[in-house]
Amino acid sequence: MAERAGKSQKNNQIDMLHGSLWDKIVLFALPLAASTILQQLFNSADVAVVGRFDSSQAMAAVGSNGAVINVLVNLFVGVSVGANMLIANYIGQGEREKVRQAVHTSVLLALISGLFLAAAGLVLSRPVLRMLSTPPDVLELAVTYLEIYFMGMPFIMLYNFGSAVLRSKGDSRRPFWFLVVGGVVNVILNLVLVIVFHLGVTGVAIATVISNVISAWMVMSCLMREPAPFAFNWREMSLKGGHTHRILKIGVPVGLQGVVFSLSNVFIQAGINSFGANASAGSAAALNFEYFAYFIISAFAQASMTFTSQNYGAGDEERCRRIYAISMFWGIGLTALTCAAFSFWSEPLMRFYTVDAAVMTFAMVRLFRSAALEFLVGFYEIPGAALRGLGYSMTPTVITLMGSCVFRIFWLLTVFQWDRSFEMLMNVYAVSWVLMSVATIVAYYRLRPRAFSRRTLGNF
Repeated sequence: MAERAGKSQKNNQIDMLHGSLWDKIVLFALPLAASTILQQLFNSADVAVVGRFDSSQAMAAVGSNGAVINVLVNLFVGVSVGANMLIANYIGQGEREKVRQAVHTSVLLALISGLFLAAAGLVLSRPVLRMLSTPPDVLELAVTYLEIYFMGMPFIMLYNFGSAVLRSKGDSRRPFWFLVVGGVVNVILNLVLVIVFHLGVTGVAIATVISNVISAWMVMSCLMREPAPFAFNWREMSLKGGHTHRILKIGVPVGLQGVVFSLSNVFIQAGINSFGANASAGSAAALNFEYFAYFIISAFAQASMTFTSQNYGAGDEERCRRIYAISMFWGIGLTALTCAAFSFWSEPLMRFYTVDAAVMTFAMVRLFRSAALEFLVGFYEIPGAALRGLGYSMTPTVITLMGSCVFRIFWLLTVFQWDRSFEMLMNVYAVSWVLMSVATIVAYYRLRPRAFSRRTLGNF
């Protein structure tokens, strides 16, 4: 039995410090990409079920909460990235005791973050939704969904932080399968609670919380069965000052980047809305393809960050260079192929979302001027992730702040005012991506040698 368990552990773990990188980076990244794509599909299921079997108001109530959830949650999800990187760095150093301490610190941070978000959600749901001018016939349903959703935040955080621990040692497969199980349960419960028990928005929210509980339970059960130093024991949870500081130092800038990105999209959406309902609908349809392309980039960025962090801890500069090059090749290459497929089959793919000619016109503009160019995102996401793996977490955050927020607002106030066309509005994405890419690549090549020259036992 022990031999079988040891073999299972070995199969789920990727040795990032030795051997070939070409296959290992792909094997690590693909389950991550699949996880985020499945999560997007499961989220869509919530909207689809209430839209099909309840009412349009219920559909609007569930669908309109995405922006609120993203702004409030992104910061703390970013902190889980800090846990991933710190533990990976300790693995590279061979610091087993620090790994053990960091694992228990991470889980306690997850619980604290989750309880804070649960309380914030209960207090802020109604005022935030009112501030966003949620229609009166939708407001009560939206508040109900959001309050129930945030009650599940401790479990969402446990899943994210627990998955971060597993990914730090190269295990991206089991978090993927835990998400699959939770997502399938979510879809089944959606159908049962809405169709059979007629619970509508309340049923969808309850199903989401239960699915999050299941995913969190599976992750934590997995950690409790892990061999040392990854084994988790509830009685050993504590906030070790040094580990907490380093996790927050790395993770908070990542979270802030996600928050800034979400806020910048609010300004862009205001410009889109100025063209009317058809533009909003067309943009929303095309946005789905951007998500799918971005998930590939994001997965290889995560791979770049985790692999770099371990090897930086081990002091292997040459391997860090190779990780960066291979991640760029696979991430941008596979995303470019995906974008090409979206462009080639643009019309039949878009008909999954709409057959309205006016909506289709706007959707095609966004697809060809934004979604088809999504691979450009890889030129700043992957170098930015590599920088974080080297301990420079704030640099890519500042670049993203300037490019995705400051520059885009500048574009809206100047260039877009000179030419108030939907095409010109959509051009802001590609232009900002190019600017951020140049800045991030320059920063990477300037800071990488500096990271190794200042390195002291691989500590951040």
